[in-house]
Amino acid sequence: MTGRLLAVGWVVALVGCQDQGTRPSPSGVAADSADQVIFQMTTRGHEDGGRRSHVTADTAFVYQAAQRMDLRQLRVVFFDANGYQSSVLTAKSGIYNLTNGSLDARGSVFVESSDGRKLTTEHLIYDKGLLQLRSDTTFVYDSRTEHLRGTGFTSDLEFKTVRVDKPVGYHRGAGVTIPGQ
Repeated sequence: MTGRLLAVGWVVALVGCQDQGTRPSPSGVAADSADQVIFQMTTRGHEDGGRRSHVTADTAFVYQAAQRMDLRQLRVVFFDANGYQSSVLTAKSGIYNLTNGSLDARGSVFVESSDGRKLTTEHLIYDKGLLQLRSDTTFVYDSRTEHLRGTGFTSDLEFKTVRVDKPVGYHRGAGVTIPGQ
């Protein structure tokens, strides 16, 4: 009963308003709204006859003109050239570019590879064209033999060639030289 009274009161208040103020034009509203909203979205990316990724998201907002998807609570499973799982990425949100296959993940981004390597950051960009990962914010990378932190990085997909801003870390075994330390 209370819910109905509130709803009726809200409608009456809206109808009773005299000053309607400035209203957005229909074209402005259309540009800001998604063409499609998908709940519990799942896609499977294939390339050269093999599976490359499996993306799931609680919600996906699809923008056809911009050729992008705004994903919420996303999980991406990546596969190697042989079809085996290579890593899993999770994040609170992400923008997937349909044209070039890049992903801009934000909010509690966590990547774990099949061999146990882990990457944690608040912002991660996967550039499919350059086959590169990069971040412009603090991150932590851990493997069985390495621990690396910094304020940003650029890396290949295997994290073998890495350029780190303000690096701090260690490497067990043979050691590694970090410039500036």
